Amino acid sequence: MKWGSAALRRLPTTILALLLVDLGVGIVAFVLAVGLRFSFDWSIVAESVGALPLRAVVFTGSLVVGLLSMGLYRPRQRPTPSEAAVRVILGVVVGGGISIILFYLVPDVSFGRGALALALFIAVTLVFGVRLGMLRILDFNPIKRRVLVVGGGEAASRIYRLRRRADRRSFDVVGFIVASAEERQVANKLDIEPLLTPEEARAILRLDEIVVALDDRRGMLPLDFLLNQKQRGVSVTDVIDFLERETERLDLDILKPSWLLYEQSSQTDILYRWMKRLFDLVFSTVLLLLMSPILVVTLIAIRIGDGPSAPVLYRQRRVGLYGRVFNLLKFRSMRVDAEVGTGPRFSSAGDDRITRIGRLIRRFRVDELPQLFNVIRGDMSVVGPRPERPEFVEVLARQESLYLYRHGVRPGLTGWAQLNFPYGASIDDAREKLTYDLYYIKNTNIITDLLILLQTLEVVVWGRGTSMSGSPR
Repeated sequence: MKWGSAALRRLPTTILALLLVDLGVGIVAFVLAVGLRFSFDWSIVAESVGALPLRAVVFTGSLVVGLLSMGLYRPRQRPTPSEAAVRVILGVVVGGGISIILFYLVPDVSFGRGALALALFIAVTLVFGVRLGMLRILDFNPIKRRVLVVGGGEAASRIYRLRRRADRRSFDVVGFIVASAEERQVANKLDIEPLLTPEEARAILRLDEIVVALDDRRGMLPLDFLLNQKQRGVSVTDVIDFLERETERLDLDILKPSWLLYEQSSQTDILYRWMKRLFDLVFSTVLLLLMSPILVVTLIAIRIGDGPSAPVLYRQRRVGLYGRVFNLLKFRSMRVDAEVGTGPRFSSAGDDRITRIGRLIRRFRVDELPQLFNVIRGDMSVVGPRPERPEFVEVLARQESLYLYRHGVRPGLTGWAQLNFPYGASIDDAREKLTYDLYYIKNTNIITDLLILLQTLEVVVWGRGTSMSGSPR
């Protein structure tokens, strides 16, 4: 079963670098805080606090989890200084909350409230300063993978369009091999450069990876060159795999349905499915109990705002596992007559059908809480693609043959697309979100599910998908 080892192997070196630096920062903040709290008298520290290594690990681990929940380990993040500051502060606050909970559950890892407050203050300062510096270093990383692309057509242009520094933190393209005059003409039309002949490519002193991105491979694949480079230790990658790794989505324009047919996924592992179902039941039940005060307050607010006779819950038909239709539960956030005369249509920013209370509960995703009952009933999972309405599914399936593939898993309360793309308001947006849904289905495992669930806090706080990586390309 894919317990997540594949996810760890795919961890970008840029994120690994940020993680290692933050671990170091956490330990430094812990040591400085404890030292300042006890005037750097380590004999008093040993007597008053106890052994430091375990406490340092707990604090640093909590700090990293908090930063992760605010989206600060996204590979292509490029936050403004003000946005980075806010996210770091919130991340450290979340980490501090986790530390406090652990202190109460396991008193032996506590190191005092005063020292904790100092450690959090120091961590905010250090993480913010170090992170901005690290992102600048990673943008101009001199040891990026040197990548050679075989091809100069539409498939190769997908790589060439990744021009932003944040998109290319892990690699540099040294050139594009074109083997014919026709291919060179196509590359010129697409403004792809620099163009190399196979002979010129052989003269390149150092290559780390070759990406095969030919639109038509029949008779055009430089097999001798590729085999020779592979014998030298250069990895050879298909363009679909390369783009998937670098963009964390699947490019539908070059993806062939047969490619997904032979891919291995945890969805075919019965143990993973049973464990995920057990987690869904436990998580939903616990969260319902914890959120019950908010559920009651929301119910009362809707009653007061829309009148005692107005319905509180809204039932909407959605398509679930294997195409089965179920009734999705939500707190009603629109007028009762929202679709009278118009029929089903996507919600959009500034939608005049949304009530005042509805706008507030949508902002913090409170309207989605009743779907926990859908999870308990088995209609949904905690993590998975968001379920769509049958009317839209019919249209989308006609336009994109791979759309129905997302029904091979239970839809979720949250998902990879929700973290990476704003609220969908059109057919084009739904197609864009599909690229992330297919990536999730292909790469799903326990670690991926837990990371998505944790980072959902970012969406709740910011009220949308992350903006730090810019719009999808």
